[in-house]
Amino acid sequence: MNFFPHKIQKKLGIFKFVGPNVTLFQCFSSFIKTLRFPFFTPNPTFVKKDQVNYLRATVTTMSQPYFLLVTFPAQGHINPTLQFAKHLIRIGVRVTFITCISARRRMSKVPTAQGLTFLPFSDGYDDGFQPGDDIDHYLSEFRRRGKEAISEFITSSENEGKPVTCIVYTLFIHWASEVARKHHIPTALLWIQPATVFDIYYFYFNGYETTFKAQADETNPQRSIKLPGLPLLATRDLPLTALNVYRWALSLIQEKMDVLADESNPKILVNTFDALEHEALNAIENFNMVGIGPLIPFSFLNSNDSLDNSLRTDLFQSDSKDYLQWLDSKPKSAVVYVSFGSIAVLTKQQVEEIARALISSRRPFLWVVRNRKDGGYEEKEEDKLTCREELEQFGMVVPWCSQVEVLFHPSLGCFVTHCGWNSTLESMVAGVPVVAFPQWSDQGTTAKLIEDVWGNGVRVSANEEGIVERDEIVRCLDLVMMDDEKGMEVKKNVEKWKGLVTGAAIHGYEP
Repeated sequence: MNFFPHKIQKKLGIFKFVGPNVTLFQCFSSFIKTLRFPFFTPNPTFVKKDQVNYLRATVTTMSQPYFLLVTFPAQGHINPTLQFAKHLIRIGVRVTFITCISARRRMSKVPTAQGLTFLPFSDGYDDGFQPGDDIDHYLSEFRRRGKEAISEFITSSENEGKPVTCIVYTLFIHWASEVARKHHIPTALLWIQPATVFDIYYFYFNGYETTFKAQADETNPQRSIKLPGLPLLATRDLPLTALNVYRWALSLIQEKMDVLADESNPKILVNTFDALEHEALNAIENFNMVGIGPLIPFSFLNSNDSLDNSLRTDLFQSDSKDYLQWLDSKPKSAVVYVSFGSIAVLTKQQVEEIARALISSRRPFLWVVRNRKDGGYEEKEEDKLTCREELEQFGMVVPWCSQVEVLFHPSLGCFVTHCGWNSTLESMVAGVPVVAFPQWSDQGTTAKLIEDVWGNGVRVSANEEGIVERDEIVRCLDLVMMDDEKGMEVKKNVEKWKGLVTGAAIHGYEP
């Protein structure tokens, strides 16, 4: 279910439908007044000025709403939450953004905006979680110290006459709901992964665990599982496959599902939209999931959007922006952009296969290869590429870049991506074909959707050792970049989804 009001009225019976234009803003006003169901307005940059003023007037005629947004200290969690904050601020909601000191220290710039305050707290790991650290101890301290910091802030705000009216929290922060209950404050979960992934977790913990274990045999990648409202899923499409290695993450998700099950009317806001995941948003009868996405920057659609520009941040640094000048020198739709996000660390063998594939492809490329020191790993001589000199004859290797700027550059012809959800949505609005190269967690599910459901890209296949070989990478690059039947089909779907995702962001509905 998307946040378009007549759908909310039909599904939840909360708001009265009176007309397609007026309803959107009246519904939002009702939400601000009652806090019965948190969701946000579509980007007011693109709506009529008098409608935005109507919203602001509604807010200022009552006690100003005050939201705490609490997020995990990772870039893929922070940026969509900042975009959510942007929409709240635009209609006059006061927002305090809470995450760890470690994230604050690494930010290229601290997000600033009128109506936004930033509250970092110490989780005991102010230099960030490092390889070799005890994950259980880290999570325990993160929870304990986070609960203390939020509770103290709520109390001090109450004493200052600025009571918190709602807490919105993201993945792995379910303990924030415990603090909220103690202070009698309503909450909402901001789910920053696909709705399909939420559904998979829900079904796993609610009656389907035996089915998963019986059918999703990791030794047989051809085995598949059918869940209500979802496409047929193979073993490699399941986030649980990767999470079997990261048992701590699966445990936290189970705790989150238990917390939601105990709530009488859990509020689940999903960074997606109706046309993209209609079935997934409606697959669980017990929960009302509301698509409020896409939560990504749209200043490239409107360069005057100063608030959008101020509420973006990077936890990694780029030495320069020479890559933009390099992109300017390339033909339209010619460049292969390769990036595996802010967390994934590839093996030396996989990095070499990618490098050899890019050389064999003989296409210009921009490849983000993060410094190992950024992930807390030691830089070793044996980790360096053996073909660096030959590689750079065709393209450019950088430690980091402004991804949105790159994706919107006219020279971009393809995005080789780990299928992180933010990257996936950004590629859609930029209209760039995808080679899906998932690594862990939700990324296998997203890759499945890209290739088999949305059709805006193709997915690589790994060998028995889990390595994607150079010939396979070249095959996929050729499929999405050439103008044969498959390439044209992908490009057609890319344009289709570009229109739909842009429409959802600008108008709040699918055109």
